[in-house]
Amino acid sequence: MNIVLVEPEIPANTGNIARTCAVTGSALHLVRPLGFSTADKYLKRAGLDYWHLVEVFYYDSFQEVVEKYPERCFYLVTTKAPRSYSDILYEPDSFLVFGKETRGLSSEILNSSPENQIRIPMVKEARSLNLANSVAVVLFEALRQQGFGGLK
Repeated sequence: MNIVLVEPEIPANTGNIARTCAVTGSALHLVRPLGFSTADKYLKRAGLDYWHLVEVFYYDSFQEVVEKYPERCFYLVTTKAPRSYSDILYEPDSFLVFGKETRGLSSEILNSSPENQIRIPMVKEARSLNLANSVAVVLFEALRQQGFGGLK
């Protein structure tokens, strides 16, 4: 599977997500601008000693990711989506796309693929779940559907 973080802002979240990618064999795609340096000690600490187990790719725009993988399915995770992440049948090597912590995905990105927007159900009063937790929730559902493909 592939995790795309569009303009992540908090190094500890990205480090935790990198660790999740490492233990699941998922690739991590980071879309600039990043809200931190990739040399950030909090990023490195959150990822612990798992950095050598994760493939990390960098892009200057979300469009660049889409153009590099035109045949792949992109699922846009947003609190505004009508469908739950658990209502989707994920394809192998799908791209799960998450926005920045403070604002989520831009309307431009969301409007590019309204049929592939998904959400994590939560109470109305809550704004959103932590980004690292959101990635884990959706990623593990997609992996479960794939039979956890080689994970022990």
